[in-house]
Amino acid sequence: MSQLDKKDPISLYPAPPYPTQDQSLPGLASAMDPKPDHGEQSYVGSGRLKGFRGIVTGADSGIGRAAAIALSREGADLVLNYLPDEQPDAEEVRDLLEGEGRRAILVPGDISSEQFCHDLVERAVAELGGLDTLVMVAAHQEVHQDILEMTTESIDETFKTNVYSLFWLSQAVIPHLEPGSSIVTTGSIQGNTPSPDKLDYATSKGAIGTFTAGLAQQLAKKGIRVNSIAPGPIWTPLQPASSDPETVSHFGEDSPYGRPGQPAELGAAYVHLVSPESSYTSGTTITIAGATPNY
Repeated sequence: MSQLDKKDPISLYPAPPYPTQDQSLPGLASAMDPKPDHGEQSYVGSGRLKGFRGIVTGADSGIGRAAAIALSREGADLVLNYLPDEQPDAEEVRDLLEGEGRRAILVPGDISSEQFCHDLVERAVAELGGLDTLVMVAAHQEVHQDILEMTTESIDETFKTNVYSLFWLSQAVIPHLEPGSSIVTTGSIQGNTPSPDKLDYATSKGAIGTFTAGLAQQLAKKGIRVNSIAPGPIWTPLQPASSDPETVSHFGEDSPYGRPGQPAELGAAYVHLVSPESSYTSGTTITIAGATPNY
C-alpha cells in the first residue's frame, strides 16, 4: 500500500451529531441522513468468489447489503432476502449488482417463519443450481428501558428472527452444501457487552456466538466452515427504526473512533470468511467495532 492509499479511519466517514430522524421498523437505508456507505463506490472485487452461489439475508440495507455487494463483486451469484417492506432498498441492490453482470434474485419474506426459511433455501437452490454459502445477517432489534415493558410477542420476534432462523436456515441448507462451503452468522458486541435497553437483542446475539462455535464443530468433518462477525456500533436502519431521534443523532459518538462504523467497513470480512483463503478458519468470531472492546 502506498502512502496515498492510506486513510485515517477516524475521519474517513461523518461523525455525529447527525440530523434527528425517526423511522418505524424495519427501516430503510434510503431514508437515512447521512446515507450509509455499503461499498457501492468503494468495494473493488478481484474474482475471489467466481462461480460461488449464495444466500444473503437482510440484503436490502445495512451490513447485509454491504456483504451482498462485496460477495457479488468477487464473482458470486446471490439470492437476496429481506422483508417485503424493504422492497425499495432491495431493488436498488438488485439493479446495482445486475448492472455489473451478476445474478441477484430477490426473495422477500420473513425468516422468523420456519416454513419460509425452508422455502428460501429451496428457491435459491432452484434458481442458482446449488449453493456454496449461507450468509445470515438479518436481525430484529427493539429498545426497552425496563424489562417490565417487554412482551412475549416482542421477545418471540427477536429470538425467532435472530436465533431460531439460524437453526431453520442451517437445517435447510446443509444437505445442499459440499465440502469447501461455508456458513457465516452475524453476532454483535452486544452479545458480550450488553446495553441495558437491548436485553433481548443482546441475549440473542450472545446465543449466536455459541451457535457458531457449536455448529462449526458439528460440520468440521463435512468440510463445511462456520464463522461469525461481531459488529460494533454500525450506521444502519436498525438505529433510527429502533431508537428515539435524539439517541440516533449521537449514535456511535462515544466509541473510540468518535463515530459509528459504516456497513462498507465489514464487506471484506464476509468475503474472507466465505472464500477458500480461510480454509482453516472455522468456529471463529471476527469483531469489527472500531476498538470498542468485545470481552
